[in-house]
Amino acid sequence: MSQHRHPGAPGRAGAVPALPDLPEATVARLPEYLRALHNLADSGHETVSSEGLSAAAGVNSAKLRKDLSHLGSYGTRGVGYDVALLIEQIEYVLGLTQRRAVALVGVGNLGHALAGYDGFASRGFRIAALLDADPSRVGEEINGLVVQHVDELPVIAVQESIAIGVIATPAAAAQRVADQLVAVGVTSILNFAPCVLSVPEGVDVRKVDLAIELQILSFHEHRKASLTALPGGLAATETQEAIGT
Repeated sequence: MSQHRHPGAPGRAGAVPALPDLPEATVARLPEYLRALHNLADSGHETVSSEGLSAAAGVNSAKLRKDLSHLGSYGTRGVGYDVALLIEQIEYVLGLTQRRAVALVGVGNLGHALAGYDGFASRGFRIAALLDADPSRVGEEINGLVVQHVDELPVIAVQESIAIGVIATPAAAAQRVADQLVAVGVTSILNFAPCVLSVPEGVDVRKVDLAIELQILSFHEHRKASLTALPGGLAATETQEAIGT
C-alpha cells in the first residue's frame, strides 16, 4: 500500500514531510475524515475505499483523494486505504499524538456544557482548568474539576502546560480574557463569544458563533421559500434560468 509517514511520526516509516503545507480547506476537513475513520475502526473495518470514506465523512470522493494525497496517502487500487494507518497519519498531522491541555474560561451555561462534554478526551484534548471571574462560581465542581478564578491563569498555565484557551464568556469580557491568555503564552484560542478578538501576530483564533450559523441556515430557508413561491415553483425557475429569461 502506497501510504507513507514521516519518520518522526509513530507507525511505519515513509517519505511524508514532517508537516506538509496543507491548504486551510484541507485542514478543516481532516477532522471529519478522522471521525469517520474512528467510526469505521470501531465497526471492525481494516480498509476503506475512497468512496466509502467520502460518504462517511460527507465529502466529495475526488476532494477526499486530493486532500489525502497531501499526506502522502494514495491507497491501493481495489483495496483502498488502511484505516489504522490513515488514523495515525491524520492524528500526527493534526498534532493529536499528545493530549493537549485546554483552559476553559467562562463557566456559564455554555461553559458548563463544554466542561461536561466527554468527547474532548477521545479527540486528543484534556480540559485541564476551568476559570471564571465571578466569585460566586469559583469553587464550583464541574465534571471533576474545580472552577478557579481567572486571575490564577498565570500559575495554572505553567502547572498544566496549557496549549489552548477556550473563551465562553460574554462578549464584553472576551477581549480581556484573550489578552490574559496571550500574556501567559497561549497562542491558540477557540472563541465562543459573539465578537471579533484582536490578537498579536502568531496567535491563532477560531471563532464559533452559533447565531451566525443559524442566520446562514435562515438564508437558505428564505431562498428555498422564495423559489417555491414563484409561479411554477422551483422547476419553473430553473427552466427560466436555463433559457436566460
